[in-house]
Amino acid sequence: MTELQDLVHRAQSEFAAISNSAELENAKARYLGKTGAITALMKELAQLPPEIRRERGAIINQAKQGIELALQQRRDALDEAELQARLAAQAIDVTLPGRGQRGAGLHPVTRSWMRIESIFNSIGFDVADGPEIEDDWSNFTALNSPQNHPARSMQDTFYVDVQDGRGQPLLLRTHTSPMQVRYARAHVQRHAGMTEMPDIKVIAPGRTYRVDSDATHSPMFHQFEGLWIGKNVSLADLKGVYTGFLQTFFERDDMTLRFRPSYFPFTEPSAEIDMMFDSGPLKGRWLEISGAGQVHPHVVRNFGLDPEQYIGFAFGSGIERLTMLRYGIADLRLFYAGDLRFLEQFNPA
Repeated sequence: MTELQDLVHRAQSEFAAISNSAELENAKARYLGKTGAITALMKELAQLPPEIRRERGAIINQAKQGIELALQQRRDALDEAELQARLAAQAIDVTLPGRGQRGAGLHPVTRSWMRIESIFNSIGFDVADGPEIEDDWSNFTALNSPQNHPARSMQDTFYVDVQDGRGQPLLLRTHTSPMQVRYARAHVQRHAGMTEMPDIKVIAPGRTYRVDSDATHSPMFHQFEGLWIGKNVSLADLKGVYTGFLQTFFERDDMTLRFRPSYFPFTEPSAEIDMMFDSGPLKGRWLEISGAGQVHPHVVRNFGLDPEQYIGFAFGSGIERLTMLRYGIADLRLFYAGDLRFLEQFNPA
């Protein structure tokens, strides 16, 4: 009995003298660990007769509980001391003069968005805005991606538990192309009966959503898409418009563009647009910057136009990607972390 009491008192004294949590856990192991004093005593019970084992086991268990209680009390005391020290270090001096309100600034993506609108406004493009929760027809079917079309799997998205007038679930739009559909149909209705309909020239910037997330993708991202439909619009116009846009956006002419054959259901032929800077850190590296192509006849027809008379091109680019290239940002997730140290770089005092 005296042996176990001494063990408990020794543990209590040792715990009381410890000043940090790491040392306390080491001391715990000496008493309650796999090779600790209490564990060793418990192992010895197997060699005792049953009647003695029961009595001895109860005494050892009582000692164990005493050590555990002392351990928990010391843990609580150390936690309280650590909290008080932290509070003292972070104390607020209420006698200090108040700080002035900090000035606000624009997010880098917003800066790029405004810049894009300004550039395209200067060459005669309208800017269209529309709903972020779209119906299936506008987001997919009108753009030549009917039900069960394999191209839909390229744009896995978030669906809403509400159905549209055609019995299909609403969804968070996967691109801003639905606004091209809405704008074009409204344009055609507005100019119905005219001898010569003005060309459709529009960009549609906005938030879009896809089930994707890594250093270069986000479930929510910003995109702008452009559309130019008329009777004499060609892919040569696409090259001229997009080349001029990039040169103005990046404020440099030392770049090379290439159009690489690709596939999109809403354009035919389709292309990926790659860009390469002729100088700087990204010199000599091809960068995918946009998808584009001649608007598919089915889509032109869904605009309410005759594809035998009207032709044009469409393109789409990620605003975050353009922003990352303009400012040299390596990780897209920085845009949404809310870290003022990052954001303040774009809004110097």
